[in-house]
Amino acid sequence: MKYAIVLPDGAADHPLDALDGKTPLDAAKTPNLDRLAHNGRLGTAATTPKGMPCGSDVCSMSLLGYDPLKYHTGRAPLEAAALEGERRIDVGPDDWIFRVNLVTVLDGKMQDHSAGAISSAEGQRILKDFAERMPLDHAELVPGVSYRNLMIDRSGRDYSELATRPPHDIPGEPIRKRLPIGGEHATLLQQLIAESEVLLTDHEINTTRAEMGEPPATHLWPWGQGQKPNMPSFESRFGVRGAMITAVDLLAGIAQLMGWDRLDVPGQTSYHDTDYAAAGHAGAKALDDYDLVCVHIESPDEAAHAGDAKTKVEAIEAIDAQVLPPIMQRLRAEPDGYRILVMPDHYTRVDTR
Repeated sequence: MKYAIVLPDGAADHPLDALDGKTPLDAAKTPNLDRLAHNGRLGTAATTPKGMPCGSDVCSMSLLGYDPLKYHTGRAPLEAAALEGERRIDVGPDDWIFRVNLVTVLDGKMQDHSAGAISSAEGQRILKDFAERMPLDHAELVPGVSYRNLMIDRSGRDYSELATRPPHDIPGEPIRKRLPIGGEHATLLQQLIAESEVLLTDHEINTTRAEMGEPPATHLWPWGQGQKPNMPSFESRFGVRGAMITAVDLLAGIAQLMGWDRLDVPGQTSYHDTDYAAAGHAGAKALDDYDLVCVHIESPDEAAHAGDAKTKVEAIEAIDAQVLPPIMQRLRAEPDGYRILVMPDHYTRVDTR
C-alpha cells in the first residue's frame, strides 16, 4: 500500500473578522479537500504533549509518529540534522546547537521574526561580518536559508538550565523581558544579542534595505537550543520507506533522523511564491519509488506569522489546486489501495501572529 501526507504548515486557525467570521480553511475554496473530507474520515489531533511548547518541531514529530517527550531535545538539533545529511557540518554528541534568527526589533519590541524575509545572501553576509567582529569561543555560526541560521557550541558548556524564547512567539513584546535566562551561560547569549545590535545598526545591508523600504536585520536572536537526538528509523519501526519534500531545514532534519530521503524539488520556498505545482508533481512521481511521501508546505504558517489572512487563504487554495490533484491521481492508480493524510501540524493564528 502507498501512503501520502500533505502537511500544510500552520493552516489551522481561529475565526477571523477579516474573513467574516470564518477560519482561513473555511474561507478558502478547496474542492479537492472537500472531496477528501466527504469520502474520508475527519478528526482532530492533539500534537502538543502537555508541558511542551507548541511549535513545528514538537508538533511535526508528533504528526510523524515520534513522541517528542521521548525524542525531542530542542528545535535547533533537528535543523542541524538536515545540514549533517548534506555533509555541510559535523555535530558531536556533546555539542550544543542553537537556532539563530535574524530579526527586526523596533523601539525595543520584537517587530519581525524574519527581518522581512531577508534573503539568504544578505543573511550570510551579516553572519560572516558578525563572526569577524565578535569571535565566538569554541562556537561556529552556520548560515542557513533566509533568516534561519544555526550556532554550534563545541566548548563543553552546559546549557541545560537555559531558557530561550522563539522570536515568532513574542511579536510586539519588549525583548528585554524575553532575553535568554537561567544557568551560568545566559549572559553569553545576552551579550551576543547586544553585540549584534551594535554591529548591525549601520551595516551596509541594512542601509540598503532602508533605502528600499525593507525591514532591517537589527539583531541575532538565539533560541531552540539542544543536543543531537537519537531516533530509530521509520522503516525499522513500521517497515515503510519514506521521503520528504520541504523547503525548510526543520522538516528535512526530522526526515534525516527518521531515515527518510529529502527530495530536491526546484522552486520550493517558505512563502507564497513557492512552486506548489512542482511539489505536487514531485510528490506523485516519488510514490513510484517510496512507500510513503510527505509533502510539507510552509506558506500558510509564514502568512499567519505576518498577520496576512488573505495570503494564508490563497496559500491553502494553492495547495488544494496544485499539490493535491497530481498526488490523488497517482494514488487512485494503486492496485493495492492507498491512504492519504492532510493535516496541519498546529494552529498559527493570524490575529496574534
